[in-house]
Amino acid sequence: MRSDQAMRITIVYDNNPYDPRLRSDWGFSCVINLGERTLLFDTGGDGEILLENMKRLGINPKKISAVFLSHIHGDHVGGLPAFLGQNSKVAVYVPASFPSRLKEEIRYRGATLEEVRQAGEVFPGVFTTGELDGGIKEQSLVLRSPRGLVVITGCAHPGIVNVVRKAKEIGQDRLHLVLGGFHLGGATNSAVEGIIEIFLKLGVKKVAPCHCSGDRARKLFEKHFGSSYIPSGVGKEFRIVE
Repeated sequence: MRSDQAMRITIVYDNNPYDPRLRSDWGFSCVINLGERTLLFDTGGDGEILLENMKRLGINPKKISAVFLSHIHGDHVGGLPAFLGQNSKVAVYVPASFPSRLKEEIRYRGATLEEVRQAGEVFPGVFTTGELDGGIKEQSLVLRSPRGLVVITGCAHPGIVNVVRKAKEIGQDRLHLVLGGFHLGGATNSAVEGIIEIFLKLGVKKVAPCHCSGDRARKLFEKHFGSSYIPSGVGKEFRIVE
């Protein structure tokens, strides 16, 4: 991405409503527009809802060149078959631990399968954390932006703090935004406040918890981050410019 271009991230699938034109449903997906390429991170649970929301937002599935799946749960991979029905000319990056049946289906539908094990740079300025283990193996994305690193998580099963620390280690830059599912729905106030304290020590500038983050955690993040907390849900767009 050129320094004079805006990075655009649009949540196209989430259980939290935001844009009243769109359907909300349990799961997560976002489209990342980097100027020279467009990526899809996760696919939600229902392909019909995914494609309908993308259409209403004016996002053409055929313009997407790569898909990243964070982990195996159905609310993150369920929309993939319908998406590949619209655009199979993509590379699909999955954790290597994914079941062989899903890998075979991706190949069968005509997409290129890319198995992810270790952290690394996939495209210029686009990194995967690699498979992080937290009972469920999961990858997150780390994006270099003019304002610092943007971290996108599906559910953060390996622990949101572990994901953010790994992102900083990989990207070697300041942390601008952490976005996605933080997996804190059942966490206590003290546990969430402990995570917020670590975020602040790590220098996280902005947060946008959604999906499985939980209402209590979202309220606590808003309390501590103030105007640097970004309310998010399906249809929310982030524009990151210099």
